[in-house]
Amino acid sequence: MRLQRIAILMLACAGLSVLAACAAEKAHKAAKAPVKAVKVVKAPTTRPATRPGVKWTPLFNGKDLKGWKARGSAIFRVDDGCLVGTQTTGKGGDLFTLAEFDNFELRVTYRVVWPANSGFWFRFDLKKNKGYQYDVLKYKKPVAFSGTLYCPGKMFITKNLEESLENRDGWNEAVVYANGDQFILWLNGKMVGKCRDKTLTSGHIGIQVHPGGGFKGMKMIVKRMEIRPLKAGDKPTLPVKK
Repeated sequence: MRLQRIAILMLACAGLSVLAACAAEKAHKAAKAPVKAVKVVKAPTTRPATRPGVKWTPLFNGKDLKGWKARGSAIFRVDDGCLVGTQTTGKGGDLFTLAEFDNFELRVTYRVVWPANSGFWFRFDLKKNKGYQYDVLKYKKPVAFSGTLYCPGKMFITKNLEESLENRDGWNEAVVYANGDQFILWLNGKMVGKCRDKTLTSGHIGIQVHPGGGFKGMKMIVKRMEIRPLKAGDKPTLPVKK
């Protein structure tokens, strides 16, 4: 009986040795096996993708208001590298580029302290006191939200009816394509307006701070404002919804 127990123990030990040897061999082969490449997915950027090779020229240098001129009672200043427009008295105003532009694509990275009524003028005629404006607002009658195209005397030429497109607590990107009489507007990568209009062919680019007691303390904060000139037939950098 004792001999049988010894034999069983010896067989068990032999079995464990075989299992250990097999495990070691498998581990050795796994270590020598080639490592599969892991696909790295880049995090999405906050700015919608544009065509490569497109060059943009900044209108705001991030330091001061060189190249700009204020009009009215609003306050314009540079804070922490951003251009800030505000009013605290109920009286508004505008800030215009000294230069004039005709055909171009304009893009602006901005955020707003609400309640507010603001926007980005383009092709503004200082003598006629008229221009087109990419509106930044929440309007009730008629209903219109940021990304609406406004022109004095014509009111809203195109309207954005999707309020949720705008990040009311963070940064947004407004894009305007103005080439000849064709206009296309985008808000955060989505096209929100498309039309043709011949009211104005060239003028200044500007930032509006709207008057009104309900807008006291509002702020239009611009981190980046860039432009690229266009020739006839030049296409927009962002996709056009058909």
